Amino acid sequence: MTLSELTLKRPVLAIVLSLTLVVLGLVSLRSIAVREYPAVDPPVVTVTTLYTGAAPEVMDATVTEPLEEAINGVPGIRSIASTSREGQSILTVEFELETDLSEAANDVRDKVAQARRNLPTDVDPPIVEKADANASPIMYVTLSSDSKNMLEVTHTADAVVKSRLETIPGVASVRIFGEKRYSMRLLLDPERMAAHDVVPEDVAAAVARDNVDLPAGRIEGTSTEVGIRADSRLHTPEEFHRMTIRTGGERPVVFEDVGRAELQPEDQRTAFLEIGSPLVGIAVIPQPNSNAIAIADEFARRLPEIERVLPDEYEMVIGYDFTVFVRRSIAEVQETLLIAFLLVAFVIFLFLGDWRTTVVPVVAIPVSIVASFFVAWVAGFSVNILTLVALVLAIGLVCDDAIVVLENIYSKVERGMPPREAAEIGSREVFFAVVATTVALVAVFLPVAFLEGLTGRLFREFGILIAASVAISSFVALSLSPVLCRYLLRNKPPNAFQRAIEPVLTGLTRGYEWTLRRFMRVRWVALVLVAVSAGAGVVLFRGLPRELAPLEDRSNVRIGVRAPEGATFGYTAKAMTDLAHRLKAEVPEIDRTYSIVARRGEPPNTGVQPVYLVEPEERTRSQQEIFEQVSAIAAQVPELRAFVGQPPTIGNRFAGQPIQFVIQAPDLPRLLEVLPGFLDAARKRPELRFIDADLRVNRPEVRVTVDRARAADLGISPLDVSRALQLSFSERRVGYFFTEGDQYQVLAALDAQDRNEPLDVAKVHLRADSGELVALDQLVTFSESTAPTALYRFNRYVSATISGSPGEGHTLGDSITALDEVAKHTLPEGFSTALTGEARELADSSSSLGFAFLLALLFAFLALAAQFDSFRDPLIVFFSVPLAMTGAFAALALTGMSLNVFSQIGLIMLVGLVTKNGILVVEFANQQRELGLDRLEAAIQAASARLRPVLMTALSTILGVLPIALSLGASAGSRQSLGIAVVGGLAFGTVLTLYVVPAMYSYLAARTRGADEPTGAPPSSDLAPTPGE
Repeated sequence: MTLSELTLKRPVLAIVLSLTLVVLGLVSLRSIAVREYPAVDPPVVTVTTLYTGAAPEVMDATVTEPLEEAINGVPGIRSIASTSREGQSILTVEFELETDLSEAANDVRDKVAQARRNLPTDVDPPIVEKADANASPIMYVTLSSDSKNMLEVTHTADAVVKSRLETIPGVASVRIFGEKRYSMRLLLDPERMAAHDVVPEDVAAAVARDNVDLPAGRIEGTSTEVGIRADSRLHTPEEFHRMTIRTGGERPVVFEDVGRAELQPEDQRTAFLEIGSPLVGIAVIPQPNSNAIAIADEFARRLPEIERVLPDEYEMVIGYDFTVFVRRSIAEVQETLLIAFLLVAFVIFLFLGDWRTTVVPVVAIPVSIVASFFVAWVAGFSVNILTLVALVLAIGLVCDDAIVVLENIYSKVERGMPPREAAEIGSREVFFAVVATTVALVAVFLPVAFLEGLTGRLFREFGILIAASVAISSFVALSLSPVLCRYLLRNKPPNAFQRAIEPVLTGLTRGYEWTLRRFMRVRWVALVLVAVSAGAGVVLFRGLPRELAPLEDRSNVRIGVRAPEGATFGYTAKAMTDLAHRLKAEVPEIDRTYSIVARRGEPPNTGVQPVYLVEPEERTRSQQEIFEQVSAIAAQVPELRAFVGQPPTIGNRFAGQPIQFVIQAPDLPRLLEVLPGFLDAARKRPELRFIDADLRVNRPEVRVTVDRARAADLGISPLDVSRALQLSFSERRVGYFFTEGDQYQVLAALDAQDRNEPLDVAKVHLRADSGELVALDQLVTFSESTAPTALYRFNRYVSATISGSPGEGHTLGDSITALDEVAKHTLPEGFSTALTGEARELADSSSSLGFAFLLALLFAFLALAAQFDSFRDPLIVFFSVPLAMTGAFAALALTGMSLNVFSQIGLIMLVGLVTKNGILVVEFANQQRELGLDRLEAAIQAASARLRPVLMTALSTILGVLPIALSLGASAGSRQSLGIAVVGGLAFGTVLTLYVVPAMYSYLAARTRGADEPTGAPPSSDLAPTPGE
C-alpha cells in the first residue's frame, strides 16, 4: 500500500500529520536564534604581551618568537600572525572553523604558561583572549560630560558602563577608545636629581619600599581575633611628594625635591574625538560566531539600569549599532517571502482557473515552509538571511510535487472519473516522478552539507533547509494532496475564467506540439544547441568578475589614516580633526564620524576614522558613490595618507582593506630589499588602489652605544645604562596606587620638557661604584638612525602584508590576479606568498564551490540512475544542465553581477531545478513506450502532455525567486546575484529543455523497454490526453 492509498483511506490521518508538522515548526521557531548570516568567523585566540619600552626587534626576539614556538603545536591551527611593536607583542592564532573556541583558548593558555620561563623576567604576564584584536565592534556607545574631565569620564565608563556590558553572553571584550585611565605620574627633573645625588633607580626603589600594603598577621584573644594590616600605600600626589628617596645627608631627600607627582592619564597618546571634541567610545566586541542580535537585545534590556545609575552630568549616546542593518535585512527577506508566496499562488490560479483546485498545491507551501523550522531547530541552525532566502526559493519548489499530482488527478476528473478513484490512480501514476524529482533535488544539496570552511558553514544551513522543505513537500504531495483532490475537485462545467484561459493554454500546447514535431525532423540541431550553449557558457564564465560577496550598503565607510613616521600624537589628532570637519561639511549624508587617534598599543601617527551615514531611504546616493567622494576628500589631506574601505558583507573579522596579500621571506634584510620594488609595481596596476605595506623602516630613533671599557672602570654595567634610560624615557610602571576604589599604575619618566629632543638622552645620570654620579654622555655614544615601526610574522616566517582595495571597475578576484603577476616578476627565489582575510576566503570558496558543483552533478546523476534503474535516462535529463548554466552566466553578465559565493550557490541549485523538468518528460515518455509507442512519438507525446506542469512548476519557481532577483534594500546585492543566476538559468534552460530533452530521448533511449529500464508505475489507459484528442 502506497502512502497515497493509506491517506485516501484515512483522510483524517493525512490532515493530522500535516498539522503536526506545522505545530512543530511554529514551536521550534520561537527557540531559534536570529542573526545576519550563519556563524562564519573562524575561532580566534589573541595573546597580548606588554614589555614597556622594548623596541620591536627586542619584542620579536625575546617575546614573540618564544610564544610562537610554544603555541605552534596546538592542534587545529589555521594560521599564526604576529605583530611586534614597541612595548607590545600581539599573536593572533586563527583555528579551523570547526574547532571549539573554548578548548582552543585553553590549549593556548597551557602553551603560554609553559613558555613563560623563556620570556624576560620583567615582562608583563601574557593575556590570552577569545577574541581577535582586529575584530570589528558591533556597537559603539559614547560617553561625554561638559563638567567632568576625561579622567573622570573614563572612570565612569569603566565602572558603570563597561562592567555591565562585559557580562552579556557572547561578548568577548568591551574596549574603551580614547580612555584616559588614572595614573600617578612621577615627573623627574634631571638637574634637580643630579643636585640631590639621585638617579632614576633610586626613585623606583623608593616606590617599591614606601608604597606597600602587606598582611602582618593577627592578634588572637580568648574569644575574638583581630587582623593586622601594614598599610603604607600612597594615594595622592601630596603623599608621593613626601615619599623618602634618600637619607644620610643633612635631611632626607623626598620626591618633591627631585620632581613632582601628578594625577594624569595613563596613556596620553590616544583620543576618541567627535569633530574635535573629546569623549570616550565604548565598543562591544563579540566572540567569534556569537549572536549579534542577542547581544544587542540584552544591551537594550540593560540600558535602563545603566542610565539609572549614570550620574546626571553624563550623556550616553548609541553611536553605532550594527544590528540595525541586520534587522532591516531580515525584515526585507521576510517581506520577500510573503511576496513570493502570493506570486506563486497567482501563477497556480492562472493555470488552474479555480480556487478550489488552487488550494491543493498552495496548501503545500505553508506546511513545508513552516515545518522546515523544526528541522532547523533540531540541527541547531539559526534564522538568518540565507535560511530565509532558502525558504523563499523553496516556495517555488515545494508546490511543484503537489502540482504534478494535482495535474494528473485533475485530467482524469475532467474526463469523468470519480474524484476518489482519480486521486488513487493519478497519485499512483506520478509516484515515481515525484520521488525521483525529490531525490534529485535533495541529492543536489547534499554536497553543500559536506563542504568545509567558510563556504560550507555559510551554505550548510541553506542547502539542508531547502532539501528538508522539498522532502517535506514531497511527503505532503503524496499524503495530503490526494486527500484534498478527493474532496475539492469536481467534474463541473468550467467557470468564466477557465473558459477564457483554457483556449490560451490549449493553443499554447498545440503550438508547442506543432513546433516540436518540426524540430524533431532536424533533431540533430539539439546537439548543436548543447555544444554552442556549452561553449558560450565557458566564454561567459571566464569573463565574469569574481569576488567573495557583493558589497552591501551598510551606511558605513571606514578610513584608516597614517601620518608621516615620527609624527606626534598632537599632529595626527589635528590632521584627523581637520579631515572630520571637511567630511562633515562636504558630505551631507554623514550622520556622524569619529576620530580614533592611536588606538591603544598602536603608534601615535595612526588612526581610524569611521564614517556613519544616514539610512539608505534618507539619501539619494549609494554608499559606493559616497565612498568615492570620501576617498577623494581623504586624498586631499596632505598631512595624512588615507586608506578608505567599506565593511565586508560576510564575517566580522575582515575590518581592514579587502586585499591582504602576505609576502613571506627568508629573513628581514632580504624582505626590505625587495619590498619597495614590489610596491612600486603594484601601485602601477589599475586593478589596485590604496596599496600599502605594514612593514616600514622609517621610524626615527637614537641609538645608544655603551663604551663597555669605560663603564666597567666605573662599575656600571650595560644593564644599569638600559634601566636608567628605561626609567627616564619609557614611562615604565614602577608600582600601583589606589583611588576611586580601583588600582592604577604609578609611572616614572623625565618631565616632558626634558625629553623632547634627541640630545636630552645625555641628561640622565648613573651612580658609579665610588658613589659619584656620572653623566650618561660620558659612557655612551649617540647616533641617529631609522628602525622598523613594527615587525611581522605569518606562520612563523618574517613577513609583510600588502593591503589595498580593488581599483575602480575591478573586483577582488582581479586584484588578487594582479598581485600574483606582480609577485611572479618581482619576488626572487626563496620567497613565498599567502592570502589572508577576505582574499583568502575568496580563493578557498572558489575551489570549494567548484568541487561542490561537481559533486552535485555526480550525486544527482547517481540518484536518478538508481530511480530510473538506467544510466541512459539520467544522461538524457542532464543535457539540460549546460543550457541552464549558459542562461545563468548570461543573466549575470547582462546585469553586471559578479561570480561570488551567492551566485555560485544559485548555479548549484540550477542542477536540481532544470533536471526536474527533464525528469517529468523522460518518466512520462517511458510510460508511453510501455503502451507501444516508438521513441520519437513517445518523446513528442510526453513533452506535449507534460507542458502544462512543466511550465507551471518552472513559472512558479521563477516567480518565487523573482522577488529575490529584483530585491532592494538591506543586503539586496547578495540576494540579487543568487536570484538572477536562478531566474536566468531556469528561464533559458526551461525553454530549450522542452526541445532538447525530447530530441535527446529519441536518440539515447533504449530501443526496447526491457530489463535495463524501469516500467515506472503500472500502465494506465487514463493517461492525460495529447493535444487534439
